[in-house]
Amino acid sequence: MAIHEKVFSTIVSVFKKHGAVTIDTPKYGEDSKLIYDLNDQGGEKCSLRYDLTVPFARFLAMNGSQYQNLKRNQIAKVYRRDQPVMTKGRMREFYQCDFDIAGVYDPMIADSEVVKIMCECLTALDIGEYIVKINHRKILDGIFQICGVTDASIRPISSAVDKLYKVDVVMGGCNKELLDKLFLDQSLISNNNTKTGLNDMVLLFKYLEILISLARGLDYYTGIIYEAVTEQSGPPKSKDGNQIVRKTKIDSDELDETTVGVGSIAAGGRYDNLVGMFASNKRGNIPCVGISIVALEQVKANEVEVYAMAFADGLLEDRMKICSELWDAGIKAEFIFHQIPFVVIIGRDELNRGEIRIKYMRSKEQGEGGGASIKRSDVVNELKKRLGKE
Repeated sequence: MAIHEKVFSTIVSVFKKHGAVTIDTPKYGEDSKLIYDLNDQGGEKCSLRYDLTVPFARFLAMNGSQYQNLKRNQIAKVYRRDQPVMTKGRMREFYQCDFDIAGVYDPMIADSEVVKIMCECLTALDIGEYIVKINHRKILDGIFQICGVTDASIRPISSAVDKLYKVDVVMGGCNKELLDKLFLDQSLISNNNTKTGLNDMVLLFKYLEILISLARGLDYYTGIIYEAVTEQSGPPKSKDGNQIVRKTKIDSDELDETTVGVGSIAAGGRYDNLVGMFASNKRGNIPCVGISIVALEQVKANEVEVYAMAFADGLLEDRMKICSELWDAGIKAEFIFHQIPFVVIIGRDELNRGEIRIKYMRSKEQGEGGGASIKRSDVVNELKKRLGKE
């Protein structure tokens, strides 16, 4: 729970800084794919919520006259009737942290603020490096129309395109080069959807990686769509750096889930028509844009900063003594390694010389056995310097 409190407190502080108000929505709703179905005491069918966006849209449809312009946040559990991959952070029950802006604003004003909020939250959580990927729903729809895809087939094909990121299929080139290439394609510019989408993208391309294969699985997105990923949430790589992709069986089109990325740590987009689906009239529709953050597992992985290890006989007492010194200095240390950034390596010969080694596990430091050799008496000060705690 301490980690939950840290994550929620950090995210809420960012949300509040941007003027969000907290709105709690029901955890039950109508049936849909990947949703748990339930019966209440009266036999009425209901379902556990898949996300926090649809319940918020229902809220706006019922109370839209009071909330024409609104920034809201909500942190609550959501439920997925899905195949869990616990080692990768995919679960059937987990917390989502949502921020949404509802109402009419100048083009890309609300969208850019939501992306900024996502980056502020992930940076404040100190999860390490992450990449923000962005696309536009209308660019995808326009490309499909140009290719002759029928309206009825666009959504199933979009779902297939969305899976391309799992095998790391992206269009090459930097953001500006990619946009320039797309603008030179007359067939794209002649389509109203792609032209609108590309013009919107110009306003954001300086800040984000553009991934044309990004489609997002939900049907309600209408404009900008984006997600943030880390190295851990992507597919594993082989020794030569290529993606490892296996089929579950011979001649099967199904991918082995252990060899693909299972999702993003934050995702969202613009959904201008969702509220109207629940409103009694067209005037009840309210354009919205929002983000959902699910970065709890990445915070867990980085909670401990230093791991004390040893060779040969284990040197348990020496490891305990070093950890005690680190704890007193406010450095989070542990005996069990799990994606901890720094390792303190203790060897009998090194101790006899008054030395130990420190290794940063996310770099390629060279040296005897890996890591940098320092004086035993300098271990606390050296780690405080590396962790930025001086």
